[in-house]
Amino acid sequence: MNTFRVLQFNMQFGQIWDQADPDHAPIRLESAVEEIRRHEADLVLLQEVEHALPGGEQIQPPPHYTRLRAELSGYDSWFSYPKADPRELPFGLGLAIFSRTPLRDSLRLDLPSPLIEFDFFGKKTTPTDRLLIGAKTTVLGREIQLLNTHLLAFFMLGTSSSRHLGQRNLIADQLAAATGPTLLTGDFNVSKHLTLIAQYAAKGFATVQQSEITWRRRPFVLDHIFYNAPLRPVAHRVVPTLSSDHHALVADFAFE
Repeated sequence: MNTFRVLQFNMQFGQIWDQADPDHAPIRLESAVEEIRRHEADLVLLQEVEHALPGGEQIQPPPHYTRLRAELSGYDSWFSYPKADPRELPFGLGLAIFSRTPLRDSLRLDLPSPLIEFDFFGKKTTPTDRLLIGAKTTVLGREIQLLNTHLLAFFMLGTSSSRHLGQRNLIADQLAAATGPTLLTGDFNVSKHLTLIAQYAAKGFATVQQSEITWRRRPFVLDHIFYNAPLRPVAHRVVPTLSSDHHALVADFAFE
């Protein structure tokens, strides 16, 4: 059976997991590189590639992505920052797609965030916009559309993406427009993930798993690999790792 492997990984800009003090754990990008390499995936889709800087500064070329490109020889790749914004908080940002086969027809779609005011260490602010990126490639002789995203964590703001559906709906529009085999991966930041799964099932997409926790900080299934026909998952694993606060999600696919 001919199969190909997909790795979904929120790498948290290379900050390793330290149970005692996770917010101040060191950044060790080599640990993320090792985690990516060990899965020997044909397609690697990453979130939080870079570390957000004060004032929304975005270094060009992106330093972590530049190193990943050098370390992951044999892969074609595509990266984008979200829209620059001085309100950016010091977390992870930036999406990347790595493929053993050439990428083409890259796309980038801003996902606006609603103006929900919240307090961050005594300062009132509102969330920055999020992002969807995509590209096409050919695997096992078949063209595949790849989509990769990282949505706003509404549960951190005391509300829910089920009440603020804008970002999820923009992605649903992309799924509805899919005309061939399509993969959608990402950190969807939906704590009650069954609502997300039902929404995208209505567009013809299923997730490879919905029961194993993918985030260390809270018992949530945040990370997904969604797929449509004629793709068929033949195996999948949630892989605990200390190279991020997210676990890696790996799935092997075949064509029907």
